Amino acid sequence: MTPSKLAFALLCLGSGWFPIRAQESPRVIPITAKRFEYRPNEVHLKKGQPVTLVLKSEDVTHGLLCRALKLDTDIPPGQETQVTVTPGQAGTFTAICNHFCGSGHGNMKLKFIVE
Repeated sequence: MTPSKLAFALLCLGSGWFPIRAQESPRVIPITAKRFEYRPNEVHLKKGQPVTLVLKSEDVTHGLLCRALKLDTDIPPGQETQVTVTPGQAGTFTAICNHFCGSGHGNMKLKFIVE
């Protein structure tokens, strides 16, 4: 360490001031909903790591409901919906569309795998 860096470090320690790193923005995952699927249909997350889901619908209003991740939002067509979630537990969790969107609605699922 150079003398000037050492002096700066000692000055910081003595004054109680410490440089703080800027927090990183959450990872962004785009998800598209359309009758009767989500793309992608499987998303991998890390426990305790925040992630922002950017949701879009290609046709009608869909929903995304996953109680384990405290996720419950609408996805209107022609708009972008952003939701930030921080998984609190590891496991595999299924999200469903909670807006009836036609005959295949019951099979519209998205799997979250939290490691």
